[in-house]
Parts: sequence; structure tokens; C-alpha cells
Amino acid sequence: MAVLTVSGLGKLYKQYDSPRARLLALLTGRDLHRPHWVLHDVSFALERGHCLGVIGVNGAGKSTLLKLIAGTLRPSTGTIRRGGGGRVTAILELGAGFHPDFTGRENLRFASALIGISAADAARLEDGIIAFAEIEEAIDRPVKTYSSGMTVRLAFALATAIEPDVLIIDEALAVGDQHFQKKCIERIDAFRRNGCTILFCSHSQYHIRQICDVALWLDEGRVRLMGPTEMVLAAYETHVRLLDAKQPAGPATTAEPAAARAIEPGRRGVIRDLAIGPLAGGTPPTLQGDTLEVTVLAETAGDEQPHIAVMLEQVGGVGITSVATHVDGTRPARQPDGKWRATVTFPELPLHSGEYVVSAYLFDGHGVLVYDEWHQHARFLYASPARLPGLVSLRHHWS
Repeated sequence: MAVLTVSGLGKLYKQYDSPRARLLALLTGRDLHRPHWVLHDVSFALERGHCLGVIGVNGAGKSTLLKLIAGTLRPSTGTIRRGGGGRVTAILELGAGFHPDFTGRENLRFASALIGISAADAARLEDGIIAFAEIEEAIDRPVKTYSSGMTVRLAFALATAIEPDVLIIDEALAVGDQHFQKKCIERIDAFRRNGCTILFCSHSQYHIRQICDVALWLDEGRVRLMGPTEMVLAAYETHVRLLDAKQPAGPATTAEPAAARAIEPGRRGVIRDLAIGPLAGGTPPTLQGDTLEVTVLAETAGDEQPHIAVMLEQVGGVGITSVATHVDGTRPARQPDGKWRATVTFPELPLHSGEYVVSAYLFDGHGVLVYDEWHQHARFLYASPARLPGLVSLRHHWS
């Protein structure tokens, strides 16, 4: 039995040319509006334990879909059926319902009632919520004295205090500092392992890949594609590259110099160095031979052993490959000075001649949370022995 079934879901907004036209329509009953469908004919079903990633460019209708399922908006067409009548928790605009003049503890009690937690359960859960949010010293101060990070931490801790049957998340993984983000991801992952059905909306395709079984691509309010995550993301990435190709190129960006970077409070790790080789001089330098070595040096807070990923792309073109220690079943090596080092070697490069760029990423010990990234940091030229057009040389045979 499906935990969640969405059939023919649509949301229509009426647009008027002016406030006067809106008032005239109210007074006369005439249709003076232009219909604007932000969501149209969306259908899918999710079983227990499924995790659906919702993707699409800004304005595609992602947040509208989640709000309709959460019940904060009413659909114009279609139906939403929840099998078994289980608990649905939505993490949308964290902290939006808190009153600034009330203390954190008072807001907890009011907000608990609003999301359907009984007074007895709220009292039982209160200490755990406060401890998870890590604001014990501020809980009896007015919320208006909180930082934005403290507010969303308290809101997230409350929203996930009771494990739901359906969890709806709209771009809510970037709450607080990296330490708290890690706790949030671990809690969401525990829900998923326990059979919670999750709808996860994010622009982070990496997190969609890590968390979701299936993906739904919305385009101008309609379902463009739905299916296995990797298949949908591959199609979406091609679509985004075509959109980017129509935009004028911006200035090249490089990572902040390593000497200027520090593990600030709340930050869990930084990349210290990214080296590629063997290279000959020039701007950009030229790779010598057909073997590429990429070495990444990183530092983490405490003794946490991180994971490291490397991405190789064609400059101004498409991605070639991405590799990561947690995917390949290995880990960076601890250095005598406490830093972490990983070297990946690409022998017999199957690339055709061109200019390429390397990026590095630092992840937590589970390979989920991104601690740092040096995006498109190091460029190099490669001259292939095969003087043929194309991007890569695929293994082949003639017959």
C-alpha cells in the first residue's frame, strides 16, 4: 500500500494587471484575471521507506508541490492521499512561526501544539529538543536575541523530535554550522533507515544522489521526468548545461589561498592544497605523458577522518569523471602533522586533446556533508597522441 499518492495535482494563481482590476473583479464577479499554473497534472506514488528527490530550476514548482503535500496550500486540481493516516512532518521555512518576544522555551511549547504534539509529549521531549539544538544557555531568552542559526537549530530539533511516517524537506540541510548540519543529516538518514518516507527538495545534486532512491524533475510546473535518481539527474544535468551554454561566461574563479583559510568555529574541515602533475611550464601548464596524478591535502577539526573527492572536467564543456574515497572503499591517509592526504592516479588517460580543469571536495566521515570545495581550481592542457576530434577515446575494436 502506498504511503503517499498524488494524482493530477495542480495549483492555479489568478494574476491581475493592477489592484484596481482585482477590486473590480471582486465587486462585479467578472473574470479579469490571467490564469497562472505554477503546478499542473503532477502524479506519483511512494511506498514506505522510499526517498523522492525533487529537482528543477528556480520557479519550477518544487516548493509549491511540497507545500501542497504538507497541507499549507490547497490544490486547485487533483488529490493527495496518505495511506494509513500517518504523521506528516514538513521542514519548510524553519523558525517562521516563532514569536520574537517569547523565549525559546515558550516558543517550543506553542509550536509543539501547532504541529500536533500533545502537551504531555512536548514536556517529555523538551529536554531532548533543547539538547539537540545546543542552546541550553539561551533557551529562556527571547528569540529576538537569537542568531539566525540558533533559531533554525531550535526549529529543526522540534520538527524532527518525533519520527514521522512522511518527512518533507525543502532546502533545509544548510541549517547552522557544519557541526549541526552533520547532526541534521545523521537524523534524517536514521529516519530513512527506519522506513520513513521522505520528499527531499534541493539544488544539491550530490545530496539527491546520496539520499534519494527516485527523483522527480519539475519543469515549468510539469513533470519532465521521474524515475531512478541517476537516470533523472543525468537528463537534468544535460538540460542545465544547455541553459548555461546560452549565458555569457563569467570571470574565472579560484579557491581562496590556503594560507588565508582557517578552521573557524563551527567549521569542520578545510582543503589545504590541491596539486596535479606531472606538468610542464606554461599558462595553463601542459600534462607530461598520459598519466594524471591529483593530490589533495586537507585538515579537519579533532581527529575526524574525512573523505575526499576529485572531479575532472573539460574547460567550458562537460564533466569527464568524478571519484571519491568513500565510493571506492578507501580513506585518506593521516600525515605526521595531523592533516589528511589522498592521491588519485588516472593512468592512460583516454582523453582527446584539450584544456581540462580539476576540482576537489572535502566530505565528512560518511561522505554526505560537504566541508569544503575548491571548484575548478587547477587547469592543464593535454595533447593526445590520437589526432582525432571528440572528448574521450573509448575502448573499441573493428571487425
